[in-house]
Amino acid sequence: MEKKHQHQHDEMCCESKEVHADLVKIVEETMPDEEELYDLAELFKVFGDSTRIRILFVLFEAEVCVCDIAETLHMTQSAISHQLRILKQSKLVKNRREGKSIFYSLADDHVRSIIAEGREHIEED
Repeated sequence: MEKKHQHQHDEMCCESKEVHADLVKIVEETMPDEEELYDLAELFKVFGDSTRIRILFVLFEAEVCVCDIAETLHMTQSAISHQLRILKQSKLVKNRREGKSIFYSLADDHVRSIIAEGREHIEED
């Protein structure tokens, strides 16, 4: 097993230690700052939960209340509310009040695009 690990490590590393300064310079000039990279990583963590992905798929189809989502996904309203709070904090969903009900919808079309790109990526051969 150790031999296999060493072989994988060798495939990931250059045989020479030559640094390509021109390429490094380009990357350094275009790399976002640490705060932006952190925020981006945090956003993608939100997509790391299948329940939240399922909720987003419900919201692709319609603006709905917590009760509707809970019924559709066979989960408790409490569990759905918890996940919606996370999605809202990440600006992926928005809500509006109508009488005693609160309706949730996608915050914008970026959410649909992010999911579509992810699906396209995992379906590649």
